[in-house]
Amino acid sequence: MEQYTVTGMSCAACSSRVEKAVSKVPGVTSCSVSLLTNSMGVEGTATSAQIIEAVENAGYGASLKGAANEKTGSAAGNNDDFLKDRDTPVLKRRLIASLCFLIPLMYLSMGHMMWNWPLPGFMADNHVAMGLAQLLLTTIVMVINQKFFISGFKGLIHKAPNMDTLVALGSTASYGYSVYALFAMTDAQMRMDMDAVMSYMHEFYFESAAMILTLITVGKMLEARSKGKTTDALKSLMKLAPKTAVLLRDGKEETVSIEQMKKGDIFIVKPGENIPVDGIVLEGNSAVNEAALTGESIPVDKAPNDTVSAATVNQSGFLKCEASRVGEDTTLSQIIQMVSDAAATKAPIAKIADRVSGVFVPTVITIAVITIVVWLLAGQSVGFALARGISVLVISCPCALGLATPVAIMVGNGMGAKNGIMFKTAVSLEETGKMEIVALDKTGTITSGEPQVTDILPANGISESELLVLAYILEKKSEHPLAKAITGRVESEVEQSEREKLTEVSDFQAVPGNGLSGKIDGAEVLGGNLKYIGQYSEVSEEMKRQAEHLSEQGKTPLFFSQNGTFMGIIAVADVIKEDSPRAVKELQNMGIHVVMLTGDNERTAKAIGAQAGVDEVIAGVLPEGKESVIRRLKTKGKVAMVGDGINDAPALTRADMGIAIGAGTDIAIDAADVVLMKSRLSDVPAAIRMSRATLRNIHENLFWAFFYNVIGIPLAAGIWYPLFGLKLNPMFGAAAMSLSSFCVVTNALRLNLFKMYDASKDKKIKHKKESKKKQEESTMTKTMKIEGMMCGHCEARVKKTLEAIDGVKEAVVSHEAGTAIVTLEKEVADEVLKNAVEAQDYPVKGIE
Repeated sequence: MEQYTVTGMSCAACSSRVEKAVSKVPGVTSCSVSLLTNSMGVEGTATSAQIIEAVENAGYGASLKGAANEKTGSAAGNNDDFLKDRDTPVLKRRLIASLCFLIPLMYLSMGHMMWNWPLPGFMADNHVAMGLAQLLLTTIVMVINQKFFISGFKGLIHKAPNMDTLVALGSTASYGYSVYALFAMTDAQMRMDMDAVMSYMHEFYFESAAMILTLITVGKMLEARSKGKTTDALKSLMKLAPKTAVLLRDGKEETVSIEQMKKGDIFIVKPGENIPVDGIVLEGNSAVNEAALTGESIPVDKAPNDTVSAATVNQSGFLKCEASRVGEDTTLSQIIQMVSDAAATKAPIAKIADRVSGVFVPTVITIAVITIVVWLLAGQSVGFALARGISVLVISCPCALGLATPVAIMVGNGMGAKNGIMFKTAVSLEETGKMEIVALDKTGTITSGEPQVTDILPANGISESELLVLAYILEKKSEHPLAKAITGRVESEVEQSEREKLTEVSDFQAVPGNGLSGKIDGAEVLGGNLKYIGQYSEVSEEMKRQAEHLSEQGKTPLFFSQNGTFMGIIAVADVIKEDSPRAVKELQNMGIHVVMLTGDNERTAKAIGAQAGVDEVIAGVLPEGKESVIRRLKTKGKVAMVGDGINDAPALTRADMGIAIGAGTDIAIDAADVVLMKSRLSDVPAAIRMSRATLRNIHENLFWAFFYNVIGIPLAAGIWYPLFGLKLNPMFGAAAMSLSSFCVVTNALRLNLFKMYDASKDKKIKHKKESKKKQEESTMTKTMKIEGMMCGHCEARVKKTLEAIDGVKEAVVSHEAGTAIVTLEKEVADEVLKNAVEAQDYPVKGIE
């Protein structure tokens, strides 16, 4: 996505106009304009010159984001450009200058006329002089706020009237009619008609023309300041990023700017300093505070070969690192880019406001003209009719409509980033809360992804430490993940000096599919499965029962023997993360059906699924199988897929919402719509809560924006004047319009107070399909164990055979796993499925 900075936009009608103009450029496939950040995201083959020309032809300005920083190649420049609040200082200067002239104008027009405040002698009884003074003061205020007139009338010329057009027309009408009254007053003065002079004095609307401009400027300044607060989380993150780094070159320390760093540079970080770029620790040990990136307040210990990220803080030790990612490739820059992209995209709900805004301003101008004509026909004075028409113009607020969605999206996205939850686009932030089914990958998502020792069962007469040491010496030379679980357990409990005293294994040999063998001090030592160990030593029935029980819990029992004597069992398992059961329960409490997908065997998968508390377990699924399962689940409702590996990428892409665990692979993260930087499953319900809260906030903003106009325009037009005597002064209309935008932005800022990890207020969302019925339908699956399939043709043959059976909706077949996952629309007997497959000469070994 190419990003641009757009200048000259003042309301939703402006952003809609720019969007339409750029969308018509040949080669543009997607265009999204954000009024909130004055940015535009464009996808397609059109050149930047063509896009900029289209924006300029529409009456606005455009430039490539960060164009000024291209020479340095700095990402920081782009980020600063994205986050910097340029509007507030300009509007503040304009407001102060306007007030300097508005105050004496109000003194003349209202202080003297209404409360008889004193005036200089030369002006006290000279009404023409008072009128001229008001004319000059108002003209100066209009010149100070000329931007409204330039933008407003330019929009009118281009047939794309905007908010500035309403303000400019209202102010110009007040000013023009007042000038007419002033000239008419001079004529009455010449004729010595003092009654007419006093009458025309009350026809002046100079103060309204100036006050409208000043009040709108106040509203825009408050709006700009509030909009600036939406990026507070990112601004604080930017402040953490150091501008310099200390490199080691030829053994000497050299301080350089971040822009000069290259991949492979060796840099050092002392205690208390920020880490400048992403890197790998070469030397040193320390605790690093990664709260800026992950939101996790507990420091993370770092040792050689561990990774460190830019903008995190080295709290204790000295670290020597090698730069692995610099500039725009760092995690920090990618986070900023994700939020920037999200700001430049539009949520589906924003299209409602866009469609309304596109016709809103012309409609308001039409209503204002009709209002003036109707009151003139009703016999009211020109001044009365004009005041009603001007009130309609200045009270109307497309700004509030235009800001309702993007400001809430921006705050929600900032809150997510602050807590380590990255929504890549506005669409993902809006849609995440609408999910009905969440499919969870097992390894690395529900579980830690690293096997650990869970049980130690020594044989009679053998201690736990003896069994562990024996297993450690044997497994130390193995690269198998289960071996690493045992060596990791011993290394965490036994000092290195003590481990070095242990005897080395000799004659080491790995027996594929069985286990390991070797000699320790001349004694033959074996480790592996029951079938292998049972050939060399006698395992008691009690131990076999305990091993069976461990297997039912999803654990892998490893048997060990020495010189033909059984030594005991060590159970290893990929244990579930501490927060997984709670996260699953929270999802269920939110009305979401939770499914676990895994390539593991059925027994292990069901054991892990039971511990996590999921609603449904689908086992024996390979990558292409996961994608097919997601496709099937999507027929029952909106599906989110949560995963962390390369094998999850197809499923993440296929799902309505792909959620990647941050510690996973780059491919999984690229394929996902939401990234969980903390790698915690509890962030999934938190992301859904944040999405729902943001969508609720958008609905509130849109309601108040529409409600305000529905109430305000009739009041301004004077509909209630004949009945209740209610009429609206244009100045109060301008003040109300300014406050409406301010209120919408302030309401969105309330999201900063939202507690996304508080599950106490979770509410189940009712969907079209009953949850219970959906669960019953989704659990009608059977996994068939099939032998003899050798290739894709075999898969296709079995798939076609199964799907031809009445009651079979879909069959996901894998020759590599030797399985067929059959989805049923109604009950089908196992014998029917078995006979159909075996008729094709493929033996069926079991159906679960």
